[in-house]
Amino acid sequence: MASMGISIEPNAKKKEEKQGDGVGAEARAPDQPNGGARSFLSRPLSTANTPRSRQSSPRNSFRSSSSYAPSNSFRFGVMERLGLVSGSKQRKRRVGKVWYRKRAKGVAVGAVGLLACFLVVNWWMLSRIQDSNRGFRYGFLRANSSTLSIREELIKLGKVKRPQKTIYAKLLAKAVHALAEGQNKPEPRELWVEPYLLASTWRPCADQRNWEPSGGDNGYIVVSANGGINQQRVAVCNAVAVTRLLNATLVVPKFLYSSVWRDPSQFGDIYQEEHFINYLKPDIRIVKELPQELQSLDLEAIGSVVTDAEIMKEAKPSFYLKHILPILRRNRVVHFVGYGNRLSSDPIPFQLQRLRCRCNFHALKFVPKIQEAGALLLKRMRQNGRNLGPLDHYLVGPFSETKMKRKKGRSTKGSRFLALHLRFEIDMVAHSLCEFGGGDEERRELESYREIHFPALMQLKKTAKLHSPATLRAEGLCPLMPEETVLMLAALGFNRKTHMFLAGAHIYGGKSRLAVLTSLYPNLVTKESLLFSSEIQPFMNFSSQLAALDFIVCTAADAFAMTDSGSQLSSLVSGYRVYYGGGKMPTIRPNKRRLADIFLKNNTIEWEIFEGRVRKAVRQTKRVRARPVGRSVYRYPRCKECMCSTEEE
Repeated sequence: MASMGISIEPNAKKKEEKQGDGVGAEARAPDQPNGGARSFLSRPLSTANTPRSRQSSPRNSFRSSSSYAPSNSFRFGVMERLGLVSGSKQRKRRVGKVWYRKRAKGVAVGAVGLLACFLVVNWWMLSRIQDSNRGFRYGFLRANSSTLSIREELIKLGKVKRPQKTIYAKLLAKAVHALAEGQNKPEPRELWVEPYLLASTWRPCADQRNWEPSGGDNGYIVVSANGGINQQRVAVCNAVAVTRLLNATLVVPKFLYSSVWRDPSQFGDIYQEEHFINYLKPDIRIVKELPQELQSLDLEAIGSVVTDAEIMKEAKPSFYLKHILPILRRNRVVHFVGYGNRLSSDPIPFQLQRLRCRCNFHALKFVPKIQEAGALLLKRMRQNGRNLGPLDHYLVGPFSETKMKRKKGRSTKGSRFLALHLRFEIDMVAHSLCEFGGGDEERRELESYREIHFPALMQLKKTAKLHSPATLRAEGLCPLMPEETVLMLAALGFNRKTHMFLAGAHIYGGKSRLAVLTSLYPNLVTKESLLFSSEIQPFMNFSSQLAALDFIVCTAADAFAMTDSGSQLSSLVSGYRVYYGGGKMPTIRPNKRRLADIFLKNNTIEWEIFEGRVRKAVRQTKRVRARPVGRSVYRYPRCKECMCSTEEE
């Protein structure tokens, strides 16, 4: 039996046949009695919709290094999955090698045969390179046999799509060879550490206050924040700063229901209300609801409703003092509807800017239900390691101790892992106006999505001349595809044994699009595959709460890689890692414009040259610098308002 081109040893195969499909003593969750002391291993990625009796235990998440096939087996297996070489030719080549070895007369003759084999494989690879996804689409589904095949699902929908062609087949083939040859080599040290010592000279200090509490005498501010959890988090902290600016009282924010995110969660379902109110008490007055006499008012009729469209993006404090404060004083209440990123980053008074940082990094703590599940995910990603991460306490609170409590006399070092935020959901793909290799069918599908969810963008397309998809890609304005992401990771030096956590919602194109990543990096898991059905069930149908789990794991990871620097989740995660990381939490921020230029040369570029250029492009984004003027303090907290530099002391 083989999965993803990875061979399984005979003993492991016999043991698997003996166990069957049932869930016995070996499949108990690690926190249950008699669960065993082995490191935690999760189910395959595709078991989310599989009956419990057919799911494998979360104990089988990561394959041990002893189960890896030899490099040639890995190379042939993955190339067959990717459609780079046919299965029949692969089998013929293997039989030929066995026949030749039996009759080899000497070492010299054997070396010549191996060289000839290598050249023939490369010839076949180049001749059959055009349809990569056709190979790995069904190979991935066979490896996860409990999943209903994509073809069966599409037949039910009456839509059998043609396999997509990848424009990176040659580079992917070179990546397969590079990973096969380097699977036992150590990874570059700079992948897991900050390359610049200057990063460790900054420390948090947004908790320091230098003003008197606000009385909130001018009236009440009601906020209905839009977007997903990350946009809402920014809106809450901006609202806190505006409340202080206007000497008002803030009502605990409300979250609008989004047709994209479809999550009815409110502030108290995600964040600890009491901690939020009490921690910010020295700054502003916060109440849970409006006074009774104001609740009966028709706020729209009296002119107290201010929509997002009525406030310019990045509005300066002077705008609020000139236009909002008079309404507040006249009616005693202002309701910001659809409030989001409506407060400028600069110029802002020093203490007001510090208040925004204090809200984001100190006042917003997840509810215990989310903290507990987050701690469980961290424990399993580290394979039951006993050592705490530097950010665990800030993210999961007391559960960092209860879920990872050390045993006396023992200290087990956990497995390090990379968290990857692959921002390739359909909303991002559709809004980018880029093309991703799916042809006319993809264009029709994305156009239909835009008509429903982005009507303003559709109107702009009709009235203005926009850049072509090719121009957008050359300018680095398109989200990285899974194919581009795996090429970047391989070029940076992450080997195929690397443990990876994939954050995000539903990847556009589904498992067939993701298969290129899981084929080359088999130790890739998600929150859905790490948690039992009973453990993740309380969060199902609540996308913001699921995103909070992604936030915890990505922030606490030994290394974090984003594929789109404009993503709110990636921005908030990277900022949190800077603020609390002490210069020990590396983040990979690809320069998509430079990568696009490198990818465009994929037909002729050699792997060593490609590797060097990618590493140089990523290394340049890791330079330590103070927050540029006008940039978000949530993403760039290295500024005197949020952090203190020991070099200035």
